[in-house]
Amino acid sequence: MAISYSIKEYLNFGKCVFITNGLLTLGVTVDVGPRVIYCALEGHDNIMFVDEKRRFKEDCGEYGMWYNYGGHRLWSSPELVPETYSPDSNPVAFEQNGSRFTFTAPQTPFGKVFSLGFELSEDKAEVKVVSGIKNVSDKPALFAPWSLTCLADGSVAILPMCTRKSGFLPNRVVSLWEYSDVNDPRFKMTNEYARIRQDSFIRTPFKAAFNNEDGWEAVVLKNQVFIKKISEYRFVRYPDYSCNVEVFTNDSFLECEVLGEYREYQPGEAAEIEETWRISEAPDGYEPELSELVKLAE
Repeated sequence: MAISYSIKEYLNFGKCVFITNGLLTLGVTVDVGPRVIYCALEGHDNIMFVDEKRRFKEDCGEYGMWYNYGGHRLWSSPELVPETYSPDSNPVAFEQNGSRFTFTAPQTPFGKVFSLGFELSEDKAEVKVVSGIKNVSDKPALFAPWSLTCLADGSVAILPMCTRKSGFLPNRVVSLWEYSDVNDPRFKMTNEYARIRQDSFIRTPFKAAFNNEDGWEAVVLKNQVFIKKISEYRFVRYPDYSCNVEVFTNDSFLECEVLGEYREYQPGEAAEIEETWRISEAPDGYEPELSELVKLAE
């Protein structure tokens, strides 16, 4: 199928670029962000969380107010104020080169340029996503790229646990935040998978991180199964006790997060995270078994 795009106003996010291949549609902000503020199979509801009320924000003093906006975004780790929350409310440069679409934000006050690139498949409900951070300062910068997909309420995230045989050595890493209750009813962990669900009736946040060596994670919502295929786990330094995937949830959304290598990036060097998003239908109330998710991720 042919890939096409149009530019139009969407809700209160200003101009957005809507890209489609007839099976899958993405909507990316260009007046702010960038954010993937819309993502859905043809004929289905948007799976992205949208913060129309600007409920989630962070005051960064002299740098201004950062707004979540919702959807997919790119950050740098570790999470620091004000750098991580450097406001991204200015217009974004948009470029099309064949089937590739690139959105580049203005340089931050901290010497970084953030960009999101998308390449839709011509015949599948699938898109390659490249999230990049370039060090444009004149000094080395210590950070990790951090890709966050903020999904709508009702989401259930399923992540395979590492089952690699390691003998006398450990094979699983689980990191928990100080606000994460191990008895939280939204959280379940077995020897094969971890499951974290969003619940609008539980106001306290929950977050967990893992060493994901299988290269995928899944979220089920709105009659759709959203698969993130991620880069191979490498034995390098990752943030948060060397975890490469994280899940955060609160009473409004669920974030499915991917982290890149944490190291010094030289002036002019870029850090990237590559993902492939794949979406398929899921009948009402149906959460696929782990074996079915594995097949969808293959």
